[in-house]
Amino acid sequence: MSVGILLITHEGIGNALVAVAGRLMRPLPLKVEALEVPFDADHDLLLPLASAALRRVDGGQGVLVLTDLYGASPSNLAARVARLGTPVRRVSALNLPMLLRVLNYSDLELDELPAVAAAGARNGVIIDEA
Repeated sequence: MSVGILLITHEGIGNALVAVAGRLMRPLPLKVEALEVPFDADHDLLLPLASAALRRVDGGQGVLVLTDLYGASPSNLAARVARLGTPVRRVSALNLPMLLRVLNYSDLELDELPAVAAAGARNGVIIDEA
């Protein structure tokens, strides 16, 4: 049993991050899937797709949902998915260091992963003075 990872993002972000993570860490230690939200999407029609993705990645210990921008459509869809019954924790401001950090701590419980994700995002920001 393990935690699953679901990325709910704007178009062009989630699948690209999963692809890069898959190239850097082969095989991925957790089930990961991305659902990209089109700008003109009907969110009521996306809810069943998000629910199905959530069920596919759930390894029995819940799902960490990562979104790109808090308060935007993907984040709002993630909030709706979190109310469907599966244990879910949500973190926004998704970036590649966040995703890689979570995947490197694949043995942690769902309640521990949001802090790990946030630390990965923060620590991935480097001001290079060179």
